[in-house]
Amino acid sequence: MAKPVLTFTEQGIYCPAGDFYIDPWRPVDRALITHGHSDHARMGHGTYLATHAALPVIRHRLGPITADAIAYGERRQVGGAVVSFHPAGHVPGSAQIRVEVEGQVWVVSGDYKTEADGLTETFEPVACHAFISECTFGLPVFRWAPQPQVMDDIAHWWASNAAAGKTSILGAYSFGKAQRLMAGLPPVGPILTHGAVEEVTAILRAQGYALPPTIRVTREVTGKTHPGALVIAPPSALGSVWAGRFAPSDEAFASGWMAVRGIRRRRNLGTGFALSDHADWDGLNAAIKATGAEKVYVTHGYTTPFRQWLAAQGHDAGIVATEFAGDGADIADAGGGLQ
Repeated sequence: MAKPVLTFTEQGIYCPAGDFYIDPWRPVDRALITHGHSDHARMGHGTYLATHAALPVIRHRLGPITADAIAYGERRQVGGAVVSFHPAGHVPGSAQIRVEVEGQVWVVSGDYKTEADGLTETFEPVACHAFISECTFGLPVFRWAPQPQVMDDIAHWWASNAAAGKTSILGAYSFGKAQRLMAGLPPVGPILTHGAVEEVTAILRAQGYALPPTIRVTREVTGKTHPGALVIAPPSALGSVWAGRFAPSDEAFASGWMAVRGIRRRRNLGTGFALSDHADWDGLNAAIKATGAEKVYVTHGYTTPFRQWLAAQGHDAGIVATEFAGDGADIADAGGGLQ
């Protein structure tokens, strides 16, 4: 019986043949990173390898690191393994990592979504023998409406607020979701950004991603100076003193969790738009089927019911315990956040 290409350790997902880890959560000598969210790209590793598109945000968030970049689809020998990075569709620069050892191919998905969003590199299924899949939204209740429909709903909310003399404040994770919104929404009015959002936006804009003009919020920028504006800010800014400068205003939140009314009620969020940077139920199942994988491991999310579902469909399915945050219950702008 062939040895597993990847093993699961206290430091993270490990490849013995290549002596490297993928998205490790504790310091290691060599780390391959799927994307720049802080639950996947952590401080303290000896060396980092990520896509050319992901590395600028990773450097911004981690500071001085020893890192190398790799192109999508480029095959690179690392010890006894051949690795390549393939679009995950999650956020700009995000990747699935393919690892081949002695003819056996395993793929680590990182986080992914299967719907093209017009900004992020579109998800590409990768054939493999074993697939490690996130399942943040691994229940049938999570089925996303098409992005154009959600963007139209948000634009209508924004326009209605502008007509009523209100500023629209939209909570969204500062890397990925925020830029997806500004790229996909029609130009109803000016777009203002929280500093955390604008810093990442500037990095992506400099990389060539097509993003509209935005205005960073400073002391001088208020709802009165920019009537009818949309303010995109981290979820932690909602209901804060910072947000108070835009009164009168209306607040909303963009997250896959907004598909569940109970969560909106518990979080005291009146308006919610179900827009996620993760695959929904149908996307997860389609992605797994497209890999042709004989073995599927699921991680972070509804792992137990999703594993049971996969097993009932005839898959050899298991659960991998990880320290990835995914779309956790904390709406603060940290880790995976509510994406």
